[in-house]
Amino acid sequence: MGVLFGTDGVRGVANVELTPERAFALGRAGSYVLARRSEGDRPRILVGKDTRISGDMLEAALMAGICSTGADVLTVGVIPTPAVAYLTQKYQASCGIVISASHNPVEDNGIKFFGPQGFKLPDEVEAEIEELVLAGNDDLPRPIGKDVGQVYDVKEAINNYISYLKGCYTLEEGLSGLTVVMDCAQGASYQVGPELFAGLGARVIAINNTPNGVNINERCGSTNTESVRRAVVEHHADLGIAYDGDADRCIVIDELGQELDGDYIMVMCALDMRRRGVLQPSQVVATVMSNIGLDIALRRESVAVESCKVGDRYVLEKMIETGAMIGGEQSGHIIFLEHATTGDGLLTSLKVAEVIKRTGLRLSQLAKEMEKYPQKLVNVRLDNKEEILTHPIVVNALQEAEKKLGEWGKLVVRPSGTEPLVRLMAQGPQEHLLEEVIGELQKAIETAQLA
Repeated sequence: MGVLFGTDGVRGVANVELTPERAFALGRAGSYVLARRSEGDRPRILVGKDTRISGDMLEAALMAGICSTGADVLTVGVIPTPAVAYLTQKYQASCGIVISASHNPVEDNGIKFFGPQGFKLPDEVEAEIEELVLAGNDDLPRPIGKDVGQVYDVKEAINNYISYLKGCYTLEEGLSGLTVVMDCAQGASYQVGPELFAGLGARVIAINNTPNGVNINERCGSTNTESVRRAVVEHHADLGIAYDGDADRCIVIDELGQELDGDYIMVMCALDMRRRGVLQPSQVVATVMSNIGLDIALRRESVAVESCKVGDRYVLEKMIETGAMIGGEQSGHIIFLEHATTGDGLLTSLKVAEVIKRTGLRLSQLAKEMEKYPQKLVNVRLDNKEEILTHPIVVNALQEAEKKLGEWGKLVVRPSGTEPLVRLMAQGPQEHLLEEVIGELQKAIETAQLA
């Protein structure tokens, strides 16, 4: 990736790394590049944000940058990231921009772009925007008078998004009889989530749904499920849902208070689709970090598993390449390509609820479709990570490790994209073997460093 753009937009500490000046420059460069790629005389850029306190500051700077190029802004306020992707298409905008740092702490923020069809931008387009921002020589258009852009507040945006999600639900009886505990992570789902599920007839107990600008993701949400697990048991709920700050992912909780990650969600939803004859083609895309239990559960029912690098953009690329209808990550970032162009936590949770209603089974029963295998993950700090991984001692150790794990094991060695370290991950039915394999790999890396 480039200097500014990572795997999920531009991120940094708000007002230090991601400054208003940087947001202004991104607004100018982004609107200019994407407006040139769309039709119409007056470009329109749709802008949304999550609940963190720095959102207002960055939004004001970003919109000023957009308007300074002659493009109009459609502002949709606090709204989930996937809603921006959907609404960009609905309002035929030149692009959509969301101000959010997802599950990160409140001091961070980010700026992420979607193209006119609701997909994240290709690398080459991000590179073009980045080049303009970093050039330090702004020769972009500066229209005057009536040609300066304006800001329009789209008040019906949330209702349009909720209506779209309801249209993705296929059962006539709705969610009546279902009790749902919903952890909104003090983030962008705080209004949309409860309204969506209650509107379909569910009894909703919403928690962590009073954002104040600084409590987003604070001991709550998809990365900290203790409160929602406890609430599910306390309220005898059928389903618990934990979104992250921008609601592009979710983790679900069964009626016993047990956490079920994205691997379980993909297995449950894919097998339900397979049995109804609507999983065409019969395959799922998952990252290399998914549990091998997912592979076993799906292949047992003749569902192929396509593997890809970690990152939702790589999941989407592989889905488009193979034609797969469902794909995702262990973190709960799931893409249902029939309905959406990006991961959507609200859509994902709705699909899980639909499986519960359709089958009449408890969530804990559905989860038994997959047996999660033990996993051992170790981070090894290395300054020369790429060089070490090609050293003959390490290459030989990796080959031996794969032999030891055998058919029912899985080994992933992944250099970090942001830190000087390598992640070693082994999975398999025998925990002692994982310890042995990881220990031998660490030893081989240490030996290679000294050689």
